[in-house]
Amino acid sequence: MHTERTDRPRPGADPGLFTPESVTWQLHADPMMWIAGIRALYLQALHPRAVRGVMQNSDFRRDAWGRLMRTAAFVGTTTYGTTEAAERAGARVRKIHSMLGATDPDTGERYGVDEPELLLWVHCAEIDSYLHVVRRSGFRLTDAQADRYVAEHRVSARLVGLDPGAVPADEAELTAYFVKTRPELAAGTEARTVDDFLLRPPTHPLLVPARALLWRRVAQLAYAALPPYAHDLYGRPAPPPAAVTRRLRATGTSLRGVPARLRWQLPPKHILRAMSRLGPGSRPAPYKVGR
Repeated sequence: MHTERTDRPRPGADPGLFTPESVTWQLHADPMMWIAGIRALYLQALHPRAVRGVMQNSDFRRDAWGRLMRTAAFVGTTTYGTTEAAERAGARVRKIHSMLGATDPDTGERYGVDEPELLLWVHCAEIDSYLHVVRRSGFRLTDAQADRYVAEHRVSARLVGLDPGAVPADEAELTAYFVKTRPELAAGTEARTVDDFLLRPPTHPLLVPARALLWRRVAQLAYAALPPYAHDLYGRPAPPPAAVTRRLRATGTSLRGVPARLRWQLPPKHILRAMSRLGPGSRPAPYKVGR
């Protein structure tokens, strides 16, 4: 007997740019995305021109957490929001970027932070970090599904102003991009500032013990998950890969043990709003990947 699939969106409901059947829809609901986001900050800071654009246009040390939350809100909106909301978020980012520039202190060159080269670096560092951390921590994806995830994010690349055709479409192209870009990377003054902040963010004196106990472990795990060349540039020995994988898996298992409904109650509740709009069958779950 034929039965209607319950994971289809409600008739007339807008699933947005990424549908409940995408790899992105399932992967971005994983709690390890937070650690992946911190890894992305470490990696992005290694491109001198890109990180200079951040440092010269914001007080990173005072607003780093706000920057991380804004990135999370953008990812949540573009993944789980309506098409209109995603396009509006992209237009807002493009407008802000179009008004900002940075100056090379060595040459005096003035350049825009929306240069395609810089936008592409930020995009690739994020997508690589999301895929690498979540997958390495136990979220099962085949190589073909990982390629699908990278290809799906040509959409998010378009939202920030990139030509989708110039963006890596699979893991092989993403790897080739990092090989090509590697000579441009360096741990300059700005990267050291980011590194120092992520390890020791300013906090109230009474919270310093908690910072050492909780936050630093998170930041150190995100740092440990960086590729070997990033460890070389930052000048700290890379931990044994097998040990990092064990820590990522243990952390992933622990975080996934928290009921999803409790995790999704935290603001801004993108997933719960998407489920309300599309129906309960749109609930993200790893087992839905590739169905």
